[in-house]
Amino acid sequence: VFDRIVAPMLKDSGRRVAYILVDALRYELGVTLHRQLAETEQAEIQATCAQLPTVTPVGMASLLPGAGAGLKLVKDGDGFGVTVNDTPIASVPHRMEAIRSQYGDRFAESTLENFIRSKAKTADTVELLVLRTLDIDSHLESNPATTLGLIHQSLKGIRVAVHKLKGMGFSDVVIATDHGFFLNAHAEAGDVCSKPGGNWIVVHDRALLGEGESNAANFVIAAERAGIRGDFAKLAGPSSMAPYKKGLLYFHGGASLQEAIVPVLTVKLRQPKQPEIAAAKVVLSYKNGARKVTTRLPVVTLSVEGTDMFSLGSDFEILLEAHDRKGAIVGEAKPGGPVDVATGTVRLKPGGQVQVTVRMSMEFDGKFTLKALNPMTMAMYSSLELETDYAV
Repeated sequence: VFDRIVAPMLKDSGRRVAYILVDALRYELGVTLHRQLAETEQAEIQATCAQLPTVTPVGMASLLPGAGAGLKLVKDGDGFGVTVNDTPIASVPHRMEAIRSQYGDRFAESTLENFIRSKAKTADTVELLVLRTLDIDSHLESNPATTLGLIHQSLKGIRVAVHKLKGMGFSDVVIATDHGFFLNAHAEAGDVCSKPGGNWIVVHDRALLGEGESNAANFVIAAERAGIRGDFAKLAGPSSMAPYKKGLLYFHGGASLQEAIVPVLTVKLRQPKQPEIAAAKVVLSYKNGARKVTTRLPVVTLSVEGTDMFSLGSDFEILLEAHDRKGAIVGEAKPGGPVDVATGTVRLKPGGQVQVTVRMSMEFDGKFTLKALNPMTMAMYSSLELETDYAV
């Protein structure tokens, strides 16, 4: 991806490119993100094959300069390591140094979260800015049953970063990922695969490297046929959508379409189409002016009032969030109905009105501010000051 897409952009002096590396951006999530970005930018999406085995150390190294020809998997004690052009790439600092060694002062890097929050200006010499986010993978690794809904927060962060990059004079954004994933929401005790006979190194939960023969439950192919160079002769994995470990709801590492076919988004930044708030007024209301919510699923009324004839045909995309006094999110619009399941946002034309259920955090009690926000800039359209008063 770097050599084919990013490097050619950097041949033009003065062209500023952002390279956003997203851990575990499954293809369908990339489609949702593309749909969001294409509303205001010139965005394209294409499918690519993640480097096998589809795990973070391998996938992230495959997104570096020179990885197309120089990435290898090498034996490292009882495990394996990754090298690019014979340089070990074992961690985030190694990956960032591999880019810095080629681009010097033209390169800078940050986590996506720090970039969004920081008010510091990126140096004018920087023409390649790498932003990293692990949110999707870390949410699902830690608690897939309850944190799936947080994915739209990760997509929201990417959109906010893209808008900020535009204001900083960047002309292009490339969004890439290391691997996809599979969710088995109904995992049972028997949903596990036994390893084939042979001498194998287990790679995460869905892949093996080494020597052995296939059986009814596992495929085994020559490593070179799977695009794997280095010290291992064969790659093996389950023939089914089962891992080598019991009880996993979220996993990756294997060769399924869900794990291995991933998106690459390229974005040319242009002026936004989101209607100006001066042309319409967003209104929030709750129970005819009530200020106390007695349920953890309060229903609020969201409407957009047009103030001139030019705003009548324009959609407004609105994000609803409840913030405590410190700015932490303590409630969000409940997905479903008027709320887009993937983005967590509501779309309304001027003159439109909908009822939206807000799902409050089980751990929160007290005063909060319900905010209607622009999901690209996080600018506030409207707000309500409320307080919890739960009966139970």
